[in-house]
Amino acid sequence: MLVDSHCHLDRLDLAAHGGSLDAALDAARARGVGQFLCIGVSADNARAVKALAERYADVHCSVGVHPLDLEPGSAPALDWLLGELNHPRVVAIGETGLDYHYEPEAAELQQEAFRLHLQAAKLTGKPVIVHTREARADTLALLREAALPQAGVLHCFTEDWEMAKAALDIGFYISLSGIVTFRNAEALRDVARQVPADRLLVETDSPYLAPVPHRGKPNLPEYVREVAEYLAVLRGVSFETLAEQTSANYRRLFPLTV
Repeated sequence: MLVDSHCHLDRLDLAAHGGSLDAALDAARARGVGQFLCIGVSADNARAVKALAERYADVHCSVGVHPLDLEPGSAPALDWLLGELNHPRVVAIGETGLDYHYEPEAAELQQEAFRLHLQAAKLTGKPVIVHTREARADTLALLREAALPQAGVLHCFTEDWEMAKAALDIGFYISLSGIVTFRNAEALRDVARQVPADRLLVETDSPYLAPVPHRGKPNLPEYVREVAEYLAVLRGVSFETLAEQTSANYRRLFPLTV
């Protein structure tokens, strides 16, 4: 069994499946995908991801506010976040984190919001899903400051081995997406070869970042198989071994999905 550990089911381009999310999920299931984690990115889509998790037995969700979805000038309220997290199908917090690539001027607000999500993680015991781009030092500093008692994941990882090792050293998992298949991603492939087998996850981040040979097309959860197959070859293991290990890692990190 495979798991798509990070997908945005409420944002998929469903043209390839006649506009049907049911058909898109069935296509993924037919390729061995047994669970999907639908990711929250804003206050507006929290209801949508929870509704999808309630609708499908093999879908769970997270709730949080992406650093690029913050309301101008204000972080989300902790009471709101804790209320949204108090739901049996919400298994994680986020995605949250820091993105200085697009909004470096919002660094202070992003840090405030990130700290709030990390506080919610401490209060609830749920793992945190971290987005980080061009904010390596601050991301690691805030994670170390939080000293979470439970693990989390750096999703759609695109940084170097130095950052990966630092995250692994504080208990985090590393999730790889279709980016690892891109021609110019050799530094990321170096990371992919070195991540310990018991800390690796796979994801699509669909509808974004479709892997080769689908690059340039809308991404779909079924393409997590291409990511897993590529990683298996890269790491010198069988596809079955990689699928089993990453699925076991997912269940360990997100125990409420079991």
